[in-house]
Amino acid sequence: MFDLPSGLHDVRQRLLARPDALMLELGTGGELLVAQLRAWLSLSMLALPLANVLTGGKLGETLVGLLGVVLAIVMSQVWLALARSRGRYRWLTWATSTYDISLTTLVLALLAIESPATGLNSMVVWVFYLVAICLTTLRNDGRLTLFTGLLALAQYAGLALVVALASPPDRLVSVDYGTVTAANQLQRLMLIMLMTAVAAAVVYRMQRLVDMSGTDGLTGLPNRTWLVHRFPAMLGDIRASGTSLSACLIDLDYFKRINDEVGHLAGDRALRHVVDVLREHVQDDECLARLGGEEFAFLMRQPIGRAWERLEAMRRAVASRPFLPEPGHDPMRLTFSAGIASWPQDGADLSALLRCADARLHQAKREGRNRVMARDA
Repeated sequence: MFDLPSGLHDVRQRLLARPDALMLELGTGGELLVAQLRAWLSLSMLALPLANVLTGGKLGETLVGLLGVVLAIVMSQVWLALARSRGRYRWLTWATSTYDISLTTLVLALLAIESPATGLNSMVVWVFYLVAICLTTLRNDGRLTLFTGLLALAQYAGLALVVALASPPDRLVSVDYGTVTAANQLQRLMLIMLMTAVAAAVVYRMQRLVDMSGTDGLTGLPNRTWLVHRFPAMLGDIRASGTSLSACLIDLDYFKRINDEVGHLAGDRALRHVVDVLREHVQDDECLARLGGEEFAFLMRQPIGRAWERLEAMRRAVASRPFLPEPGHDPMRLTFSAGIASWPQDGADLSALLRCADARLHQAKREGRNRVMARDA
């Protein structure tokens, strides 16, 4: 009745898989937001040791808390500076999450030196484990969420075990923080596990939503949204490697007649047929996206001359493989026209490149269709 095993299998696969280009691009923006939140939270935490003093807290606790807050403020500015170089440091999300968890553990350990009961029963400091796990949802990486949750679980379990074994029973009791018991420590570990599960579910849901917003439902290709978000990172890689980039616009010729003659369902199958042929020529580091209707964009890491040769071969491949709308129906020959623009000669960004490619595409249409244009008339 319920397909729970297969559903859980899909969740596990998505959470453990490396996010695609769009998710990673969105994650860099999330890391910057987390860095800004961390900087703001670090400054606001100055109120905690002050409140401890005003409410009659112990001097040792206040000094430990103040030391932790000062360290948090300094490091938050370092992480913020690194996060502003969006996408440059792929390790940054892992480093900052490890830092968030480890700083919480360090402050609890320092509190435990002064008072074991305070270190293990302090809710104000301990709750930052949950905050750190929650913040991983803004990075859109299930692996990071699970890693952060497991790290918090391991560090706090280790801290609790060491402090409990090394402390005499009378030091595990505090008037302010109560008695440290196995039950309340297990409850905290369970809460960490619960928050990790909730955060992972949020990441999974976000990945599903991004998949739906960035993927064309008919062909399974990336759509315009995906392309717009992905292009800056691709262009950054091109600049760093010194390679070429050509942007191509592809438009099927006389496609309206297919819908008129054999219906829209057959038209949809014709689009999938063309996409299947085109995909055979797309390499791993290239991007074929559907912009809408019968129009596609194709980004190649090739100079314009080589791009023309590649696209011309694709045009011939599509023309040589007729589409069969229905059994018994006459095969229909499909062709496309295309225009190519080269970075940076024809444009410095995606919109400029597509405008130039579109002008050459219309030139190919005017000159009789079923051709690829890489130069202005």
